[in-house]
Amino acid sequence: MFSGVAKPQAIVVGLLLVHAALLGYLATRYSPTVDEAGHLPAGLYTWEFGHFDVFRVNPPLTRTLAALPVWLNRPEYDWTSYRRGLTERPEWNLGSDLMRANGEESLQYFTWARWILIPMSLLGGFVCYRWAADFYGIAAGLLALTLWCFSPTVLAYGALITPDLSAAACGVTAAYTFWRWLKTPSAGWTLVAGVTLGLAELTKMTWIILFVLWPLLWLIRGHARKSKVEGRGERTLHSQPSTLNQFVKLTVILTLGLYVLNVGYAFDGSFTRLGDYSFVSRALSGLAFDGGEEVGGNRFAGSWCERLPVPLPGDYVTGLDLQRREFEQGKWSFLCGEWKHGGWWWYYFYAVLIKEPVGTWCLLGLALFAACRVPSSKVSWSDTLAVIIPGLVLFVFVSSQTGFNRYIRYVLPAFPFAFIWASQAVRLITESGRRWLIPVGGAVIWSIASSLWIFPHSLSYFNEAVGGPAGGHKHLIDANIDWGQDLYELRDWVSAHPESNPMSVVCQAYVPLEVLQLDMTPPPQKLQPGWYILSRHDRHERTGRWDAFRQLTPVDQIGESMDVYHITPEDMAGLRKN
Repeated sequence: MFSGVAKPQAIVVGLLLVHAALLGYLATRYSPTVDEAGHLPAGLYTWEFGHFDVFRVNPPLTRTLAALPVWLNRPEYDWTSYRRGLTERPEWNLGSDLMRANGEESLQYFTWARWILIPMSLLGGFVCYRWAADFYGIAAGLLALTLWCFSPTVLAYGALITPDLSAAACGVTAAYTFWRWLKTPSAGWTLVAGVTLGLAELTKMTWIILFVLWPLLWLIRGHARKSKVEGRGERTLHSQPSTLNQFVKLTVILTLGLYVLNVGYAFDGSFTRLGDYSFVSRALSGLAFDGGEEVGGNRFAGSWCERLPVPLPGDYVTGLDLQRREFEQGKWSFLCGEWKHGGWWWYYFYAVLIKEPVGTWCLLGLALFAACRVPSSKVSWSDTLAVIIPGLVLFVFVSSQTGFNRYIRYVLPAFPFAFIWASQAVRLITESGRRWLIPVGGAVIWSIASSLWIFPHSLSYFNEAVGGPAGGHKHLIDANIDWGQDLYELRDWVSAHPESNPMSVVCQAYVPLEVLQLDMTPPPQKLQPGWYILSRHDRHERTGRWDAFRQLTPVDQIGESMDVYHITPEDMAGLRKN
């Protein structure tokens, strides 16, 4: 499809540069979001004290990298909100204290922290390109890279200090290097696969599933190779190391992955005896907690395994336990206008269905058609499983955790695997004729245009099937529409409209308003004439407090997450009649 190598390389570099520019710009446009307000002080805490217990429900790699340029700038600190306990989560109070201590300059800190993470997204995009190109050719690689670079979900979280994008990038990198090891189990690929496994584990705890998936994929690959040999009537494949040799190298990969994970925590609490932990989840403590006094337990105490050393960092183990407790307790979740304590097994599939462009879904459909109509002679079924299984298992695993559903970002690490598999849609062009150029090319253009049409409001993106962000909030709320990212635009709007004072604001604001130099009036208990800014998230507040606004037409909007209302006495009279 391309006449030379230089042209594809130039396209790859161009796409990555465009992607970096989009992320760099978003990093300056978004105000600090909810979780970022906790991740940045947690990273600074690690640099200052060398401990990892703040925000311990996530591994430390992303936040410590993000906090590095801020730490080197020597900001003012206020650690008075720090608390250590079995269920303590001091990170958000520490975030507010950090912003108050440093004033408006603290807002720049978040931009610096976001910029330093941009290479993570570039890595993820490049691996998507490389793996798809290895499977289906250069054109497929470019398609996979394009889907990554312009995905609104990738853009949104690639510009934030959260571990989800890093988990996607490091996860697909670990999977790719392991696939390369499966094909060529050399000492070099053994080392690379082990290190990338450890780095993936340091981004997101859900990747703990890789310690099970890697042996499974190795067994599948071995079975496929054995079947191939028997089919040819051969006794052995001399180019491949023995099964024992591969098993030893697989053990090295898993051990090295564990070692890198422990290095990332500076071996803090590593190899603590299982019986010495105090757990708070029912699964590990064996106790049911009623929300009263904080008391831990350990279901393994007194058993044969209490003396076993746990080959994991202490805060990693307690972080897993605390996260498990949160899912056991459950939270209120919202989907398609319904509130529910707990979640839905199909929540994440529906979220991806309406939060990714329709063009991307068309490409997935075309890829399925290509896989069934024109089976690839180059890619074996075991190769295909190597790219499908990690993303699919992660997606199913996350969907099974129905204690609460709120964030599409939980399944973001599965995205690159879907993009790589979808890239085979170009095989319809390269192997079945140019008549497929229009449907495939049209789907690509639709996907890109749909994402850029909403940019820079990528965090609030919804596709055309649900009416975009204007209609999407009826289906999903919270970080899917308003995560506190539009406070800079709120400040600018208020400054440009002095006639709107006094103004009542209801939105996701984890930045102290004095840092933004905003003086807002708390919303009245009873609706009355005046100016209101209402988040599309809070419009669906569970108590129904803001239901009256559904009968009113906004006079303006702020970003794609907040609406502006001017309620007149005439409006109040109409509301009373209704």
